[in-house]
Amino acid sequence: MRMLQPTGELEDDDLEAAYAYPAERTWSRLNVVSSLDGAAAGHDGRSRGLSSPGDQRVFTLLRSLADVILVGAGTARAEAYAPVRAHEVHGDVRDRLGLAPLPPLAVVSQRLDLPDLLLEPTGPDGARTLVVTSAAAPPERLADLGRRGVDVLVCGDRAVDHRAARDRLADRGLRRILCEGGPRLAGTLAGTDALDEVCLTLSPQLVAGGAGRVGVGAGLDPPLRLRLGHALADGEVLLLRYVRDDHRSERGHRHEGGG
Repeated sequence: MRMLQPTGELEDDDLEAAYAYPAERTWSRLNVVSSLDGAAAGHDGRSRGLSSPGDQRVFTLLRSLADVILVGAGTARAEAYAPVRAHEVHGDVRDRLGLAPLPPLAVVSQRLDLPDLLLEPTGPDGARTLVVTSAAAPPERLADLGRRGVDVLVCGDRAVDHRAARDRLADRGLRRILCEGGPRLAGTLAGTDALDEVCLTLSPQLVAGGAGRVGVGAGLDPPLRLRLGHALADGEVLLLRYVRDDHRSERGHRHEGGG
């Protein structure tokens, strides 16, 4: 793996420095993969077919650096998500940074139709999944989650307020937020001014078909512009990191659910 901007070969420590979170502030990072023609998934509806060894290396590192992993319920179902296990992160990195042994999942869901696998911790050090929803969620499902001891963050009245969710996570010390999709959640985070960074892996494939984009939802007017943080090459695969300017925009908020 080599750095295109600036040039140079990357060791593990270099890669960690390239993706380090800003110190002492809340930061929301989106990590996605796309084909050359903009597909967010392969023919089987999952993103794994677009991935590569370098993409998986960065995927594991980003999880290792995060306080919490934010994901939409639809993507969690499609990609068969489960709470993070010890072998899926670099324990030495987390220990050195003073992070919890494992990052919890925070699943965004309006309907709360969540598989049981998401809600059970894996092992004695496993982190319990958080559920992010709104006050309009089905009350019987809210009550069931409460009986099961699931921590539910009610953010917003009719739909999830993602700025409020970001603040609630930060209040719990979960300030390094890694979003892994899906497309609706990614589009909503951008539209509600709740996104600071995009890590995009560009896979050298043409998928065609009806695969969706990495971000969908209401169009942004004006578009949200980001600057290139770095570009990495792993064979024919490009791993791009784009970040926002330090100031946050004053664009209006669009309150849409994430799954």
